[in-house]
Amino acid sequence: MDLANMRDICARQERILRFEKFDQETAWELGSLMVAEMRRRDLKICVALWSLTGYVLFQYAGESTTVNNQNWMERKFNAVRLMERSSLASRAVAEMTGEGVEECGLSSREYVFCGGGFPIRLKSGELVAVALASGLPDVQDHGFLIDCLAKYLDVEAPVIE
Repeated sequence: MDLANMRDICARQERILRFEKFDQETAWELGSLMVAEMRRRDLKICVALWSLTGYVLFQYAGESTTVNNQNWMERKFNAVRLMERSSLASRAVAEMTGEGVEECGLSSREYVFCGGGFPIRLKSGELVAVALASGLPDVQDHGFLIDCLAKYLDVEAPVIE
């Protein structure tokens, strides 16, 4: 898939996958759905839902995952919070423009532009949290999040193939 198409699909996903409300109960329900989907697919990944302050609303570490998966989630979280778009959209834009993490004046120890971080927005557009996944190739981490969010919200979302 070309990068502009990837960026555009991410933007459409972000417009479609929005919540009426997002609180601790919502995080528990969505997180539980994510874990059930991990088990159904037999995936060995980490998933999380963090508020914009970094407060952990939900987190689950699958078998064979390590603290390194959490490190990746932290870097993806920082990218989503700063750029206010999915970490995969940031990857597409960075590759299109040649402006990666360092070129944006950021530390690669704290930020990463790759799939697996997705903004949780209210229908009003307000960014309230970040959904995270780590353990698969980045486009698949992103796809897992999209599948779970679409299922939870009971909507159709375009996919990146």
